[in-house]
Amino acid sequence: MLEIFKALLLGIVQGITEWLPISSTGHLLLLDELLSLSLGPKAKELFMVIIQLASILAVIILYFSLLNPFNPKKDKAEKSNTWILWAKVMVATIPAGIAGILLNNLMDTYLYRWQVIVVAFALYGVVYVVVEKKGRGAKAPRVTSLEALSFKDAAAMGAFQMLALVPGTSRSGSTILGGILLGIDRSIAAQFSFFMAIPVMAGASLLKLLKLGFSYTKEEYLLIAVAFIASFVVSLVCIKGLVAYVRKHDFSIFGVYRIALSVVVTLYFLSTGR
Repeated sequence: MLEIFKALLLGIVQGITEWLPISSTGHLLLLDELLSLSLGPKAKELFMVIIQLASILAVIILYFSLLNPFNPKKDKAEKSNTWILWAKVMVATIPAGIAGILLNNLMDTYLYRWQVIVVAFALYGVVYVVVEKKGRGAKAPRVTSLEALSFKDAAAMGAFQMLALVPGTSRSGSTILGGILLGIDRSIAAQFSFFMAIPVMAGASLLKLLKLGFSYTKEEYLLIAVAFIASFVVSLVCIKGLVAYVRKHDFSIFGVYRIALSVVVTLYFLSTGR
């Protein structure tokens, strides 16, 4: 039961932190230090892959009608706009996709450690606070709809997505904040950020699934299933909540949270001598 509770908690944390600008990778790596699951190395890696897929599935379910170019309820123009939207998503995927392939081994070797995570937590926290403070009272956004978002905007948001290769940065935070800096409406930047996650995360996860295989125990599959369901359900709630939140609020509160968490985590690891 204790292992099931751990799996449930990790799934909930994934569902929350994948979409809020506070870094899912950073939170999961740190939480694993405190509540390590009794899984073998390959099973644990599969566990992390599966709960990410659950988060992506939530996006697809929530926006299926918008993202489906074959929707019979859409007219010819709407179907064309959907294909164009997917083309923009693929353009935005290219920078992070190339960087991820080239830097994958380097990141695994040098970046997945608590010192890197806390620096990223604090640095991005300060950036959130500063950018939002300077942006108050700024002129109205240049892009206020997905149709108005250009391929150049998509590519630029894709470049911001590369920053999320460093654990602790936050993929959604990097892309949404990048979109805001580019003059894109906050809610539009958030939605496009969700769509950008589909090919990047789904593609990387599927490649890892093929590499890891499916030879695991019933107990390991049970823990994975519990976390998958938790991540999916919580992701549905958080995606809706974040879109509603960003229409009226900025990211300052997330910046303060990140800074405070970096201090707490640093004190914890220094006190344990790790």
